[in-house]
Amino acid sequence: MRTERLEFEGHDGSTLAARLDMPVGKPAAYALFAHCFTCSKDIPAARRIAQRLASLGIAVLRFDFTGLGHSGGEFSNTGFSSNVEDLLQAVSFLRERYEAPQLLIGHSLGGAAILAAAIKVPEAKAVVTLGAPAEPEHVLHNFGHQVSEICSDGQAEVNLGGRAFTIKRSFVSDISQVSLEKSVSHLKKALLVMHAPLDETVGLDNAAKLFQMAKHPKSFVTLDNADHLLTRAEDAEYAAELISAWVQRYIDVTLLPKLMNAPEGITRVSEADPDSFTQDLSAAGHHLIADEPASYGGSYLGPTPYQLVAAGLGACTSMTIRMYARQKEIPLEHVQVDVSHDKVHAQDCTTCEQSSGKVDQFIRQITLTGDLTEEQRKRLHGIADRCPVHKTLEGEINIKTVLI
Repeated sequence: MRTERLEFEGHDGSTLAARLDMPVGKPAAYALFAHCFTCSKDIPAARRIAQRLASLGIAVLRFDFTGLGHSGGEFSNTGFSSNVEDLLQAVSFLRERYEAPQLLIGHSLGGAAILAAAIKVPEAKAVVTLGAPAEPEHVLHNFGHQVSEICSDGQAEVNLGGRAFTIKRSFVSDISQVSLEKSVSHLKKALLVMHAPLDETVGLDNAAKLFQMAKHPKSFVTLDNADHLLTRAEDAEYAAELISAWVQRYIDVTLLPKLMNAPEGITRVSEADPDSFTQDLSAAGHHLIADEPASYGGSYLGPTPYQLVAAGLGACTSMTIRMYARQKEIPLEHVQVDVSHDKVHAQDCTTCEQSSGKVDQFIRQITLTGDLTEEQRKRLHGIADRCPVHKTLEGEINIKTVLI
C-alpha cells in the first residue's frame, strides 16, 4: 500500500489537506472517510480502516475538514452544513480526478455528515457510520452550559479533548436545524451502523434510532468495549475487519488477487496493473509483489526480479548452512547472507567458460555468528556452494515456454 498526499478546494475556497491510501495495482473501487468532530484525517482509527480497505483493493480518501488538521480556513466559521459541502467537494475531486466513491464512511459527527451527503452521491453503493449521532445537534452536549453563552454572546471558547475551539452562534443555529430522518430513510444504499454500547460521548440509543430510520439493506454491529474514538488498536482493527467483510456484499472487490489460486507446484506471476510494472506473485498461498525502481519507470513497491533471484540464492544458502550445522552439532548462532547482482565482462571472470561479452555475477557475503573454530568456519563456508539454488544457477538450465 502507498499513501499519496493531496489537496483540493473546500466549500469556501480554502485548501483542504488529504491522503489517498492506494492498494497495490488498480483500485477496485474508491471510498471516502469523514473524521469525527474536531478530529483529523490522521487519527489511528481512520488510518487503520483506510489501510485495511486498501489491502482489500479499495482506495480511501481521508481529508481534514476546513480549519482542522492541515487544512486551511477558519474552524470558527464552519458548521455542519459546511462539513457536508466539504464532503461533496471531496466527492467531486474523486469523481473528476479518479473515480466517484462507491463507499462512504463517517466517524461520529462525520458519520452524520456522511448520511446527509450520501443522497447526493448516486455512485455510492454502501454507507458506514461509526459512533454517529442520530441527530447532529447531539454534539451540543459537548458544550454543556456554554451553549447559552454562545447564543447570548455570539461565540465562546470551548475546550474539546484538551484543545480550545471558538464556537459561534451560527454553528449552534445551523446544527440545531438539521434532521437526518429524511436523508436516512431515502438513503437507497446499504447501511452499516457500528456503535459501542459503552460509548459515553454518543449513546447507543443513537445507533438504534439510525437503524430504525433506515430501510433495508441495513446492518448493525456492536463494537463491544470500544470507546468513542476507537483509541485501542484492537478496536480499530476489529472495526476495519468487519467493514472489509461487510462491504464485499455490495461492492465488487476481491480479497486476494486471482493468482492466489495458483495450483500446487506453480509459481504464478500476474500483472497488478497494466499501466505499471508491478507484479503479483503467488506460490503455495504466499503472496509477494515484484516491481522496478522509479529510475526504470516503476513504483518500487516490491523487489526487482533480479533481487528476487538473489533472495532465492541467499535463502537457500542460509538454510543449507543451518542444516549442516545442526547435523554436525556446530554451535552456529546466526547466519546472514548478503547477495548482490551485477553484470561483468566475461574476461574478468576467472571461473566462467564464456570469454567475451558480459556475464551475470552474484556476490555472496556470508556472516556466521557463534563460538566457532576456524575449521568449523571453513566447513560452513564450503557447504554454501552445495546449496541447491547455487547448483541450479551454475548448472545447465533449460527453460521451456508454452503459450496458453
